[in-house]
Amino acid sequence: MRALLIALVFLTRIPIPFRGVPHERDIGRSQLFYPLVGLLLGGVLVGVFFLLGGREPLLVAAILLAVWVLMTGGLHLDGLADSADAWAGGLGDRERTLAIMKDPACGPSGVVFLILTLLIKWAALVVLVEWQLWEALLIAPVLGRAAVPLLFLTTPYVRPGGLGSALAEHMPRLELMAMLAVLALVLLLFASWPMVVAAVVGCLLLRWLMLRRIGGTTGDTAGATIELVEMIVLLTAALLI
Repeated sequence: MRALLIALVFLTRIPIPFRGVPHERDIGRSQLFYPLVGLLLGGVLVGVFFLLGGREPLLVAAILLAVWVLMTGGLHLDGLADSADAWAGGLGDRERTLAIMKDPACGPSGVVFLILTLLIKWAALVVLVEWQLWEALLIAPVLGRAAVPLLFLTTPYVRPGGLGSALAEHMPRLELMAMLAVLALVLLLFASWPMVVAAVVGCLLLRWLMLRRIGGTTGDTAGATIELVEMIVLLTAALLI
C-alpha cells in the first residue's frame, strides 16, 4: 500500500495522507503501480469526457487537457521543459547538458517545446472527441507511465543522488519485467495495437537520444518521456481514424 501511495505522490497532485519518510525500497517498488496511477488518471479523463458529452469538441478538448495538467501539477511538463532547454543549450556536450537540466529556470527552448507538445495533444484530443474515441484517453496515461519503469530497467541513471536514484537502485527488476509483459499483452488484446507499438517505439527513440547525449536517463528525462509518449499515443489514435 505504501508503494502505491508513493506512486500517487510522485506522479500526481492528488492530496495523499502520507506519514513519515518513504523507504527507498518502497520508492523502487512504487514503479509497479505507475500504470495503475495512469489508469486512475485516464479514468478521470473518461469521466470528464462523458460528463461533457455533446459539447463543442474544441472546448471539451481544452477542458480535458486542463484537467490532465492539473491532476499532475505540471510535474512531467517541468521535466520536458528542462530537458528541451538542456538539449538545445548543451551543444552536444554531456556535462553542459546535465548542468542546464538542473537549472530551475525555463528558457525559450523549453517554452517552445511545451507549447508545441500541448498544442499537439490538444489537436489530437479535438479529433478524438469529435469521433467519440474515449479509449485513447484511458490508454495514453497508462502507456506514458509504463514508459518510466521500461526506461529505468534498460537505461543507466546518470545523476547520483537525484530524485530518480532510489527508483533506479531499488527497482524490483523481475517483477517490473513481468508487470510490463502482462500489461503489453492485455493492451495488445483489448486495445488498439498501433498505440502500443507507437508508445514502445517512441520510448526506445527517446532512450537512444538520452544515451547519445548524456549516457543514460535522469528524473527530468523520465518526466519528459511520460509527456512525449502520451502525445505520441494520442497522435497515433487521431491519425488512424
